[in-house]
Amino acid sequence: MTPAERTALADFRRYLEADRGFSPHTVRAYVADVRRLAESPECERAGGLGNVDALAVRAYLAGFHRSHKPATRTRRLSALRCFFRYRVRGGQMPKDPTEGLPGPKPEQRLPAPLSAEDCEQLIEAEGPPRRPELERRDRALFDLLYSTGLRVGELTTLDVRDLDRDRAELRVRGKGNRQRVVPVPGQARASVFAYLEPRTRPGLLGEPLFLNARGGRLSDRGVRKILRRRLLEVGIARPASPHTLRHSYATHLLDADVDLRAIQELLGHERLQTTQRYTHVSAERLARVYRQAHPRSRDPDGSLAKQREGRG
Repeated sequence: MTPAERTALADFRRYLEADRGFSPHTVRAYVADVRRLAESPECERAGGLGNVDALAVRAYLAGFHRSHKPATRTRRLSALRCFFRYRVRGGQMPKDPTEGLPGPKPEQRLPAPLSAEDCEQLIEAEGPPRRPELERRDRALFDLLYSTGLRVGELTTLDVRDLDRDRAELRVRGKGNRQRVVPVPGQARASVFAYLEPRTRPGLLGEPLFLNARGGRLSDRGVRKILRRRLLEVGIARPASPHTLRHSYATHLLDADVDLRAIQELLGHERLQTTQRYTHVSAERLARVYRQAHPRSRDPDGSLAKQREGRG
């Protein structure tokens, strides 16, 4: 990369952080995506980032067609669009080379929530003996994730001051630096208070809510590592991520007939369409229950009926 390209990337990073309010994770991903283009043979043949045209961008993206998922390819195109539009608005480029480029067809994946029983076991089960403060932290961590539906990035950026003890609420900074207030239910509140109680000291309000074993802010990666360990300890075989607990939170609220608009506000979704995908999850679950229980759900060959007769 040339010095001018490094300067352009540094300016782009500041733009994403200050003007767009993107999360640190998104900023890192977008800057890395533009850097990959700048270091690619397609960019070198075009004469650098300032001379890249639509053909070069298309050839660059085509190289990921088989080796990357549509979601990754979509994000890379979004990063390049964001970068080149920023450059065009600033007068550094005459035309956006990504204009009109179609993105890959998105994957239609439904969230796969954990059952309420698995979530309860994840929170309540006791693992091997560890430092008491880490045991209290992990319980508060899982209790808060499942009871509030926070994104893992929202959870790890929380400070103690973001918790209003009197009103039992959290002030959360979500995507695009949008803020929302999330209620903290009683059991999760008790878990968090039990975790914070031994940490009473001057300056506590400015500290991160969740600390790692060395006393620093717990990272997204740290939360994922803790969750993987807990899944093994309690014997939950299926893979799950912190976002799985967010899916579980939303699905279980919907199963309890909570209004979809209320769930949208609690999750911090900008569009109702994003929240509506959980209705499909619940519909699938209802269909599965029906197929397992209703007499008219039998296959024409009577295979399920025979299974039931065998049990009787």
